[in-house]
Amino acid sequence: MSSCSSARGPVAPSVPLIAFLERVQEAALSIFGASGFDPKRYVDLSLKSDLPAAERAFDELRASATAQDWETFIRSYFEDAGGDLEHYEPPDYTPEPEGFLPAVKSREMREWALEVHALWKSLSRKISDGVRTRPDSHTLIPVPNPLVIPGSRFREAYYWDSYWVIRGLLASKMYETAKAVVKNLIYLANRYGYVLNGARAYYTNRSQPPLLSAMVREIYDATHDLELVKISLQALLNEYEFWNSGIKYRNPCNLGKHKVTIQDAEGRIHTLSRYYAKWDKPRPESSTTDKESASKLSSASEKANLYWELASAAESGWDFSARWMRDPLDFTTMAATSVLPVDLNAFILGMEHDIAFFAEVIGDKSTFERFVMASEARKEAITSIFWNEQKGQWLDYWLNYSNSCSEPYIWDTLNQNQNVYASNFVPLWINPFYSDASMVHKVVNSLKHSGLLQASGIATSLQNSGQQWDFPNGWAPLQHMIVEGLVKSGSTDARQMAEDIAARWIRTNYAAYKQTGKMHEKYNVVNCGEFGGGGEYVPQTGFGWSNGVVLAFLEEFGWPQDREIIDRE
Repeated sequence: MSSCSSARGPVAPSVPLIAFLERVQEAALSIFGASGFDPKRYVDLSLKSDLPAAERAFDELRASATAQDWETFIRSYFEDAGGDLEHYEPPDYTPEPEGFLPAVKSREMREWALEVHALWKSLSRKISDGVRTRPDSHTLIPVPNPLVIPGSRFREAYYWDSYWVIRGLLASKMYETAKAVVKNLIYLANRYGYVLNGARAYYTNRSQPPLLSAMVREIYDATHDLELVKISLQALLNEYEFWNSGIKYRNPCNLGKHKVTIQDAEGRIHTLSRYYAKWDKPRPESSTTDKESASKLSSASEKANLYWELASAAESGWDFSARWMRDPLDFTTMAATSVLPVDLNAFILGMEHDIAFFAEVIGDKSTFERFVMASEARKEAITSIFWNEQKGQWLDYWLNYSNSCSEPYIWDTLNQNQNVYASNFVPLWINPFYSDASMVHKVVNSLKHSGLLQASGIATSLQNSGQQWDFPNGWAPLQHMIVEGLVKSGSTDARQMAEDIAARWIRTNYAAYKQTGKMHEKYNVVNCGEFGGGGEYVPQTGFGWSNGVVLAFLEEFGWPQDREIIDRE
């Protein structure tokens, strides 16, 4: 595979197929009702025959269809969701890898860790031949290598999930599988100019938190694979351009881009980034859900604006949270494009460091110098715009469109979001912030008194909005980033806090697994062993990033035999 691509910008998806599957989704909702209904299933279906034949059958069926008629139609014209993937046996999987989790001495914990490790085999897939020979009959994008899916309804490669999948694969000594996961994302970045939210044609409207460079860096540190660095660099430069300009689209000021300039209190101009999807229609995978949300609005422009904001919030990976809402009690006040997010800019700072490192490794002096300068500028911007000395946290910043539609925006302390989110502590994961002893001390103290630390991990927020990225849910990525940042700081107090958080998180994952036999997408951090809820779909199992974080924590901290795992019955 070439490290660069002649294709730039979005490659057109199978628009007629997606539009038809949205019609199928809407009809299914009318037949079966909302209870237990998953709209994503219907846009993941694959055609058995040609599209016109399926459309004719659909049009003939709709008026008098019963549930039985409907299921007959689905079986006759479609392969079910997930049918375009085949189970795959990773060649580097072994039931108990050599050197696996040497710090774990507890027999019970080790047995469980091996069961979690075995989930990589059950989550591994390869693209079926039919997707490559008849791509217009599928919404699945045929990535070139085998992949690891998150689990349940998430039947394709996902972007930021893959970072924690890779961390788990590295703990499992599955280096070739980890490389295959990354090479699929590199393929997407080269083909589209950025890594898609997921490897589906309906995800071409947005990306997800940019962690590709961090994945390459983790694999390089573990394997010293110089060739992987070489083939990734152009993809990373493509992605960096996307996050620092982006395809112009629409907003109240017609600025349409990820890049934002803002003037701080001292008059210095900074460049930062935001989430910004190029989409003002219902998300195909949630079309019926989005239309229901927009039904509360009166005008077509208001609805289009909500759809755009929903897609932009989905690009954040936090879909959804009161973090993006001007009124946490009103879902239609979603305003993700008006937020300069702390965590996104921390991720891009990490990308700048990584690109500089890779450029130095391969001897590209000009790229190295460019990204050293870029990282220094972004570090200053993050400190100037987001850092709140009084709270000891980095705070999201609300952009104010009321005064002017021209940039730069003028910083005002009143526009910092004073609410506490786990994302307020994510910059600690990135150098140089974890290297600043004074700042680490303030952040540790702030986290300790933030209210986020609960019996079973770090809460996502303190707001119980009913959305899944809010209280009382905790998510594996947030636990890991904060814990690893605390460890990297080298502070004894910070490490003790990190070990305590990791122990709480491992304990609740273990307890839930023993009760349900499954790893879960998210957990209730108030009640040990209880998985999370809320949001627009039922709780999912599998689960890629939860598996990866548990294995990474066990590799880092172990689990001493004399520490109680859970209350035994």
